[in-house]
Amino acid sequence: MKKNSIEKKRYAMVIDLRRCIGCHTCSVACKAENRVPLGVYRSWVKIIEKGNYPNISRHFLPTLCNQCDHPPCVINCPVQATWKLENGIIIIDEHRCIGCKYCLASCPYNARHINPLIPIVQKCTFCHHRVYAGLEPACVEACPARARIFGDLNNPQGEVAKLLSKHPFQVLKHEMGTYPQVYYIGADLDAMDPFAGRKEWM
Repeated sequence: MKKNSIEKKRYAMVIDLRRCIGCHTCSVACKAENRVPLGVYRSWVKIIEKGNYPNISRHFLPTLCNQCDHPPCVINCPVQATWKLENGIIIIDEHRCIGCKYCLASCPYNARHINPLIPIVQKCTFCHHRVYAGLEPACVEACPARARIFGDLNNPQGEVAKLLSKHPFQVLKHEMGTYPQVYYIGADLDAMDPFAGRKEWM
């Protein structure tokens, strides 16, 4: 990947829930890569349990910033500390952020947090620093089941575009009109319910 071509791409992530084993390796890798403090998270795995004993099933839903095409967090930031790059990734200028939490209230995915050590907002950026260096996001690289696939939606020969063309997919809270760039394959409809199950993080 050439550094000068990064902004011409449109990055997205596919999460294949048929492969996810709920191991939280993605959450651990994210915390280690981005030095995320205890008590907050950029990527977490939601657990949904269905049925009645003894007929119980468990489903996993890895969750992160959806890098929306129409991001309400960007619109509602009063100091323009967050914006969308041409490649689709939403980033935050931590030196400009005033910690007002308007973006937290605007995010329908609860994907942002205040760093408990310093009063600024942080979130997943698809490990933009790694992508810029030609690497995959830490969660994608670390997943032992290869349930996360990252790539350029504008590349029809890429794995992301091929997966989305071959398999039915869903996004979280499509009714919000944010046009998320995180796509789920093999999702259980109940697991996609924002009020279902419980959330776990490290």
